[in-house]
Amino acid sequence: MKLKIFHEPKDRLRLTVDDNESYPTVKPVWAAPLSRPDHFLSLVNGKGDEIVNLPDVSVLDDASRASVREELSRRYLSSRVLEILEARSEFGATYWTVETERGQREFVTQNLQENAQWLSPGHLMLIDVDGNRFELKDVDSLDAKSRAHLARTI
Repeated sequence: MKLKIFHEPKDRLRLTVDDNESYPTVKPVWAAPLSRPDHFLSLVNGKGDEIVNLPDVSVLDDASRASVREELSRRYLSSRVLEILEARSEFGATYWTVETERGQREFVTQNLQENAQWLSPGHLMLIDVDGNRFELKDVDSLDAKSRAHLARTI
């Protein structure tokens, strides 16, 4: 099966299968975006029905893969936390001030049992009240102050 994925117009992802089937609106969806990046990609139509499931994005040509990655970067935006400047809890909410690769950010999490997810030992994902993701890839590599904030909060 030959897949061609491209933007046409610029803000709409399209799919052509074997040069004879065309889907004017396609959305890429990861089955496991955090634990298995680049694996198990589903392409769904505008109604959310699956068109095709790819075990690995490497089966796509370079241009299609670039179009998919561009679209996915909009859907699965996460910031990598470099330092925790402050973390305090009040009335079930945790208020964070962190330094990320995109600069300083402030955000709020609620119910850390659900919104602080350990993806693997030392790899933590925080999800704020707006659904934004903040990733700590290796908590052991954080500075002592950041680790202390994390230990008090999580």
